[in-house]
Amino acid sequence: MKLVIVSGRSGSGKTVALRVLEDLGYYCVDNLPLPLIGPLLAQLKSSNELVAISVDVRNLPEQHKVLEQQLAALPAGTELISLFLNASDKVLLKRYSETRRLHPLSKSKMSLADAIKLEGKLLEPLSQLMDHYIDTSKLNVYELSDQVREILLGRSEKELVIIFESFGFKHGMPAEADFMFDARFLPNPHWEPQLRPLTGLDEPVQQFLERQVLVNKFIWQIENLLETWLPHLERNNRSYLTIAIGCTGGQHRSVYVAEQLAKRFSNTKHKVEARHRELNLAKT
Repeated sequence: MKLVIVSGRSGSGKTVALRVLEDLGYYCVDNLPLPLIGPLLAQLKSSNELVAISVDVRNLPEQHKVLEQQLAALPAGTELISLFLNASDKVLLKRYSETRRLHPLSKSKMSLADAIKLEGKLLEPLSQLMDHYIDTSKLNVYELSDQVREILLGRSEKELVIIFESFGFKHGMPAEADFMFDARFLPNPHWEPQLRPLTGLDEPVQQFLERQVLVNKFIWQIENLLETWLPHLERNNRSYLTIAIGCTGGQHRSVYVAEQLAKRFSNTKHKVEARHRELNLAKT
């Protein structure tokens, strides 16, 4: 099991870090009482190999001592990574002023500035236990996400899941598509009697469409468009990208085009899937 402990001052970006961990497949628990770390890991050991726990000032008192005890008692074979996020008092004050959120230590007689300073002092012993220290004062959410991924994976690039989905317009358009392309103007194998009962997964249909100049140009232009904008989509911190290809019935042209695009992108760093809604099939 791999366990990640995320701690830090309120407003420093712990929520962003947890979101990155969720995208990487971690089972995330925010503000877990420290004595429950052991029982949680015991409960999840058979179903989740990736677990992340957020620890902050709400876990007081003397949480660093309890955390030390819990970490010393981790099951054998547990790989531990710990992160502490921080930012300057000035930056934290600005972030809270902009979002108008309530600081966890805010009290009727304590100003926001005093609450931020007090939290820094309370978390100082805990920060000494952490393996990695990240100062987020000058980082935006994308830069922080990159740093968290680099610590966990050894690289900052995100593994984007790209889904090429074929569908038939007569059955309705897919609501989850990020990009949608209409292939109904392409030569239609449906009008070839011997090809009508087949699909775009069958070789005779593939050979028919492969000979069509328009089909090849259509595929090439979609491929070129995606290659141009994928780096920008990755920096937008998304996890999934769905490209929908539609024809009339979702049997021939859209299936073939989705398959060809999936093959062309299968050699990239991304995880690629081909789905065929009307055929009720999914391939990776």
